[in-house]
Amino acid sequence: QVQLVESGGGLVQAGGSLRLSCAASGLTLIRYAMGWFRQLPGKEREFVASIIWNGEHTYYSNSVKGRFTISRDNARNMVYLQMNSLRPGDTAIYYCAANGKNINVDLLREYEYWGQGTQVTVSS
Repeated sequence: QVQLVESGGGLVQAGGSLRLSCAASGLTLIRYAMGWFRQLPGKEREFVASIIWNGEHTYYSNSVKGRFTISRDNARNMVYLQMNSLRPGDTAIYYCAANGKNINVDLLREYEYWGQGTQVTVSS
């Protein structure tokens, strides 16, 4: 059974940082590209970042480029999202997802497995 479990969310002031973690189990992580998505209040889920199996290529949405960094540790079955210079507009539930085509892609439908999400709240 595939499980993706996010952690690391919380409340932070604008300008601060958080590091999200995604613990993967029940799948061979190197066969998957991994992505982070977020759902802002009242909005549809949107792409944040993705990383291919070996970490050599990453892809970011324009809204987070230069502030967020996605990384992975295949030996530990972990994926991370380092979020710096956080803004109130980054307030959302953040989801980890796995893509078996192992490509960097921003389409929700390309991701087969999803976590339950972790709340990030940025106060002004």
